[in-house]
Amino acid sequence: MRILIVEDNVALADELTVDLKRAGYAVDWLADGRDALIQGAVEPYDLILLDLGLPGKSGLEILREWRATQMLRPVLILTARDHWAERIEGLKAGADDYLTKPFHPEELQLRIQALLRRAHGQVNQPQLHAAGVQLDEGRQCAVKNDEIIELTAAEFSLLRYLMLHEGQIISKSKLHDHLYDGETERDSNVIEVHVNHLRRKLGKDIIETKRGQGYRLQKNSE
Repeated sequence: MRILIVEDNVALADELTVDLKRAGYAVDWLADGRDALIQGAVEPYDLILLDLGLPGKSGLEILREWRATQMLRPVLILTARDHWAERIEGLKAGADDYLTKPFHPEELQLRIQALLRRAHGQVNQPQLHAAGVQLDEGRQCAVKNDEIIELTAAEFSLLRYLMLHEGQIISKSKLHDHLYDGETERDSNVIEVHVNHLRRKLGKDIIETKRGQGYRLQKNSE
């Protein structure tokens, strides 16, 4: 899953980037509101973390303009401002959630997980379940038939994305767009390699290849 951080505090942005990459997310960072307005609208982010006090254009202005163009991806506002009226303004502008600085990294990650599940119609699940597999995002492993299955960072990221899109055909190009940040060089074969690794670990039928279209996580694989 690919996340955009819009934050002009360099130290905080660096800390968030490290924490989120460790949690298996692809992360881009912008500090200027004008850049964020454009990039946040055109790049295929799964979620955006948005500060309110930004140079160039305020977070509220950016959010209002995104929502006016029907940009629906989840936006979680991060701000040091602790006034209830500003929280309300952010929610009215279209924020999906609101977190006041300082905050604990684990709380942020749990909120991100909940927003992503909600965005993909899995609001009633505390953890991702699909194709007979449970994903433990905290330990970055899979559980199948009560067996813990260790995953590499790349396998974990790929499986999480496929589980959030259970039953849908996902093209290689879309997987590249959502599993890698904007600066990572993309290898056309790497997705296929990770898919094959997941099949060996979770079962050969768990991920279906649709020739010329992409991959689909089976809904009822065991």
